[in-house]
Amino acid sequence: MTRIIAGAARGARLSVPPAGTRPTSDRVRESLFSALEAQASVEGARVLDLYAGSGALGLEALSRGAASADLVEKSRAAAMIVRKNAALVAAMPGLALARVHERPVRTFLESAHGPFDLVFSDPPYGLTDAEMTADLIALAPLLSPEAVVVIERGRRENAPDFAAAGLELWRERHYGDTTLWWGVPA
Repeated sequence: MTRIIAGAARGARLSVPPAGTRPTSDRVRESLFSALEAQASVEGARVLDLYAGSGALGLEALSRGAASADLVEKSRAAAMIVRKNAALVAAMPGLALARVHERPVRTFLESAHGPFDLVFSDPPYGLTDAEMTADLIALAPLLSPEAVVVIERGRRENAPDFAAAGLELWRERHYGDTTLWWGVPA
């Protein structure tokens, strides 16, 4: 079961697609958001959640005070679940409805309008390093000057090439088989 950990929608139970996604564990989300909130990166942020899966990261950010969230998921079945979860969170007093975009990440990035302050990217394990780098290059012009980009991948996967997109590695954390890399504009 995936749930919203804190904020206005705390405790809301989110549906998870039955296959094809890798939900971020509660433990990893708690650590991630504790660090983001310590840096004042969530309150009022314009959030982008790429490869949204269930939408848990973007919806957690909304629950904790983000101003808006765009959730991108190309799988039709997963996007339907993201919409359901977004409606559940938006039903809480004072929370906005996240915008769900059912399309491939790169297609979204090529036509999106930023700026975004906080970006989550939790791609499927099969995404190549070259595809990750292409995502970062397409994302870079959409970032605000103080943006934080958080990439979640398996521990055995290579670190993202932030430099190719004019970003720099700010932080790296390991949680079991999961690694989070944080990039910021250089």
